[in-house]
Amino acid sequence: MSHPLQLNFQDAASHIMGEFHRFHDYAMIFVVFIIILTIYGLVLILFNSPSHWKFTEKQQVELWWTISPGFILIALAIPSINLLYWMDEGSNPNITVKTVGHQWYWTYEIWDNQRIEIDSYMIHLEDINQEGLPRLLEVDNRLTLPYNTDIRVITYSTDVIHAWSVPQLGLKMDAVPGRLNQMFVKIDRPGIFYGQCSEICGANHSFMPIVIESVNQNTFYSWCNEIANS
Repeated sequence: MSHPLQLNFQDAASHIMGEFHRFHDYAMIFVVFIIILTIYGLVLILFNSPSHWKFTEKQQVELWWTISPGFILIALAIPSINLLYWMDEGSNPNITVKTVGHQWYWTYEIWDNQRIEIDSYMIHLEDINQEGLPRLLEVDNRLTLPYNTDIRVITYSTDVIHAWSVPQLGLKMDAVPGRLNQMFVKIDRPGIFYGQCSEICGANHSFMPIVIESVNQNTFYSWCNEIANS
């Protein structure tokens, strides 16, 4: 999870989030190039004559600064479109999870061999009795999911627009009343991953945390049976 004064992304826990990290590094190459080129141009303008006979109405220069941004945009668009495709494309998911946003908590429905449903509320500060639990991020019922398993996540809302977001997994979906949105994810490793509602949804918007606990398949099915029998 994140920590104070953090500058970089959280550690990726899914393939798609790892691709986001690589795309960010790739895009930063162009950003650094543009910054250096801009500073170089400003230095030339400030410390030289503002006009020069070689560059006055120079069509080649105008052509260069028109075409170059186009090539940069194309170079950024191609991997970006590929990422968008892989975020929405999924085949034969092993598990389907429905996340339902309410003011101000989440309901999770898991469809596998059986249907189970849990409500997930934030644990308030006065109720936290374990050391090390993150402030305003822990919940009473975590969503338990298996790693190395293809999972489809469907989300919608029963009242206002929410957003279900877990940064380490590269997941962020709007939960819209009357509309189903979906994404696919495959968690790479066991762990506990935190997220929050990422759409301002009312007075208690800040108190809708998301906690996913990634376990092996045997532990996951044991958890499902325990919830179903409770």
